[in-house]
Amino acid sequence: MQTVPLTLDLLRGALDLEPTARGVLPHRLPAWARAQYDDPQTDMVDSQPSGVRLVFRTAATEIELDTLPTKREYIGAPPRPDGVYDVLVDGQLVTQLTAPDGDVITIDLMTGSAETRQGMPQTLRVDGLAAVPKTVEIWLPHDETTELVALRTDQPVEPVPSARRVWLHHGSSISHGSNATHPTGTWPALAAAQGGVELVNLGFGGSAYLQPFFARTIRDTPADLISLKLGINIVNSDSLRLRTFTPGVHGFLDTIRDGHPDTPLVVVSSILCPIHEDTPGPTGWNLEALAEGRLGFTATGNPDDVPAGKLTLSVIRAELDRIVAQRALTDPNLHYLDGRTLYGEADNAVHPLTDDLHPDAATHQVMADRFTEYAFSPKGPFASSQRPR
Repeated sequence: MQTVPLTLDLLRGALDLEPTARGVLPHRLPAWARAQYDDPQTDMVDSQPSGVRLVFRTAATEIELDTLPTKREYIGAPPRPDGVYDVLVDGQLVTQLTAPDGDVITIDLMTGSAETRQGMPQTLRVDGLAAVPKTVEIWLPHDETTELVALRTDQPVEPVPSARRVWLHHGSSISHGSNATHPTGTWPALAAAQGGVELVNLGFGGSAYLQPFFARTIRDTPADLISLKLGINIVNSDSLRLRTFTPGVHGFLDTIRDGHPDTPLVVVSSILCPIHEDTPGPTGWNLEALAEGRLGFTATGNPDDVPAGKLTLSVIRAELDRIVAQRALTDPNLHYLDGRTLYGEADNAVHPLTDDLHPDAATHQVMADRFTEYAFSPKGPFASSQRPR
């Protein structure tokens, strides 16, 4: 077995690779952007490699990857499953692996306190592969911080340049992959596979607030297709009012258009979320659910405050629709998609949101199918006639 240097040219979906004491840590934000926030939540989800995968060409029959995951335990909540590594060969899923040990952060949901327990790196092994040249993809867990310690193979590897279009998607926890069971099972990963494009997933759980450093990151990242799923985190945090939300959206789009003036861009509003359709945030813990040992959320705002500018998902959808219609008069590559097209009232009746915020794994597939039909169809905004520039 020979050791393969872990370099950024073997990774897709990562924008930075940080050296650590034990290896390297893929990031989905560049270092300059990470320097502009001091927020543990954003720091955590940036280091969770949703959509990040090792991709290389090799004739190897044996591959070993040493990783050091960081797992989370929530006091009083059900144990979280170990993160899954999806291994694909020439585009086909051949095996799924887990790393059961690693660092563990224990979090008290009621007080916000956290303690960290260090663990040991884990070795993931794939063998029995055909001794012929092939493209291998190892998708890292979408919801588990993952340091890469070492990569070993029994034959040389080389990076694989892609000729496919790049789709950059930004959103919150559902785009990140909350409640999906494996990294190629998140709705953006599924839609990217169905659309035949390369995914850069900038979905950050609990962290999509129209921050300017996100817009500048998108502006500076090469992309042939862009989508922005906006709304739910702003309501969750009760962080903006209508008066500040509207210029915030315009500024976000202005910055992206500075780097991508003609790129097809779809603004997607939130999927149906009954607790916040007409009730503002902030979002709080459902204490009854926690007492029963399960995660649940509830809306704590007052609907009577909406006329004064507090935001609900209904208000945000209407404003996003209006903003995009206004801008599309001079920006024909700008489009709006109501998120309830991906998951609406009929879907909620069959597959209710598991914790009142996030869809289950089966619903990720439904959302992917519908987004693919909308965006990648022959007349869709991401139609294949839109070639890479």
